[in-house]
Parts: sequence; structure tokens; C-alpha cells
Amino acid sequence: MKPLLPWQQAQWRQLCSYIRQGRIPQALLITGNKGLGKRELAERFAAALLCQTPNADGEACGHCHGCKLYAAGNHPDLFMVAPEEPGKAIGINRIRELIVDTQLKPQYDAYRVVIIDPADQLNRPAANAFLKCLEEPTERTVILLISAKPAKLPITIASRCQRLAVTPPDRETLVAWLKAQAIADAEALATLAQNAPFAALQYANEHALTTRSGCFKAWLDIAKHRASPIAVAEDWQKLPLPSLLAWLTSWLIDLIKCKFQTDGSLLQDSPLRAPLQELSGRLNLRDLYQLYDLLLAARERLDSQINKQMMLEEILIHWSELNRS
Repeated sequence: MKPLLPWQQAQWRQLCSYIRQGRIPQALLITGNKGLGKRELAERFAAALLCQTPNADGEACGHCHGCKLYAAGNHPDLFMVAPEEPGKAIGINRIRELIVDTQLKPQYDAYRVVIIDPADQLNRPAANAFLKCLEEPTERTVILLISAKPAKLPITIASRCQRLAVTPPDRETLVAWLKAQAIADAEALATLAQNAPFAALQYANEHALTTRSGCFKAWLDIAKHRASPIAVAEDWQKLPLPSLLAWLTSWLIDLIKCKFQTDGSLLQDSPLRAPLQELSGRLNLRDLYQLYDLLLAARERLDSQINKQMMLEEILIHWSELNRS
């Protein structure tokens, strides 16, 4: 097994205690923000449950037949449920297949494990069908649901699950972990990712610091009417929308803080204090809150089939007009 992620020590101890005490939850909902390694934790627990000779602390031994099947990715008692494409819903047909697959006893003497990731992508018919798995559990079956948005799960499902929350690491732990992965600019990436380790890794691979700096320049150019909102939106629609909206939101929050003359050290982007302070002096606070509402609404629509170009045009035109007052 890969080394345990350093910020998941407490959660792993809790999972191991379930194994030692023979009190395995029939359904466990693992929650936490994106980028914290929830899937890695679920897979580690699945490996321990499928192991035929786990260690005294609950870890998978890594040597038994069950562990070898798991490592090869073809264990017959492990079922993975996910959208067919990123961002799409998990449909009822996949859940019907799961119900059929789990009707018989597990093929081996350990547990059967079902991992659903992300569980909040179950559409309504699929969620209703999935209730059968929770209300009529089959022998030695453990269901692990993973979600960064547990509030989107139907209460009928969430109420039938035990919960395990994965929390972000402290800054020192995260920076040390990033440096161990040979990541440069660890401090800046940790800030950018809001202490989500795997988001920071993704940002490093995508050279996000450079991209973000260019986006901030374009955003300022729109405010000073040196760039067209339509042209910038056309360029930006090629970028990852969740990250882009998060950046815009953070800059807007810092502008609002500047309106209240917040100490620069409290800004999310304190190195950008000077241009933000200059902008804030000529902006209306009510207008900033209206744009903030627009950004929040856009982020809520990320899971839908949205027209990225039109969404960005609406946001940037609003931002341009806000700077005319």
C-alpha cells in the first residue's frame, strides 16, 4: 500500500477500529472538500476489508490472494460506481447492475466493497433505486460513498450512512508534503488550493500560478477598459471553469475586504493588495455584492450543462460595467 497521507491519521485510526472491533458500517459516507484524498482513504479501507489476513492494526497485509487481486485491479468483490463521463450523472442502469451484482454472496470469505464516487452525482431515479441497497443490505457488503457535496444527497440516503469527515491539513504539514513531492512554490500553491493537497498538485502540473497571474492581468485590464470582456471570455473558456470561478471569487472577496480597510495580511491574495486597494476605492460595495451573488450562482451551475462562453461573458460584462460607475 502507498504510505498513509499524513493528514488522514485520525480518520484511518477510526476505520481501523471498526475492523478490530468487528463493527464495520454497512454504509459509510466519506465527506470533505475536493482535493483532500477522500478516494485514496476509501480505497485503503476497501483493501483492508478485502484482505484475508489483515495486520493487527487493520492494514491490508499486501501478500494474500485477496490483496494480489486488489492490486491487479480485478478483485471480484470490489465494485466501483462512477459517472460514465466527468460531470455527468450516475444513472439508474448502473445502479440496477449493481443490485444484480450484489445479490449473491461475496466470492471470498472477506467483505464485498462498493465505492460510489461521487455519490452526489446519483440522479433521482438512481438514488431511489440505490435505497434498495441500503434498506435490504446483502451479506458482508460494505458501501463507501464519497462526496464533496453531501448536502446534495437525498436525506433518505444520507440518514442511513455513518459519516467520516476528511479535513484539510495544517499549512506546515501540507507544505512539507508538497516539497516531498518535489513541488516548487509549495507555499503559493498551498494558498491557491486553499490547503487541499491534491488540488495543489494539480495546480502545479497545470502551471496554474502562471495562468492565474495572466487571468488577473486580464481582469484588471477589463476594469480599466483596456480589454474586451467578450474577447477575454473567449480566451478563458478554454481554462478549467471551477478554478477560474474560484479565482474570480477570491479576488472579489479581497476587494470587499479592501472596502472595509482590512489589513493586507488578511487578504486571500495579499501580494495583490496594491492593485486591489486601488480598484476598491472607486467601486460601490453594493455592486460588488451583486457580482459576488452572480459568481456564487455560476459556481452552483458547474455540474450542469452550461455554456461556458456565455457564463463568462455575463460575469465579465457585469465586471466591466461595474467599473464604469
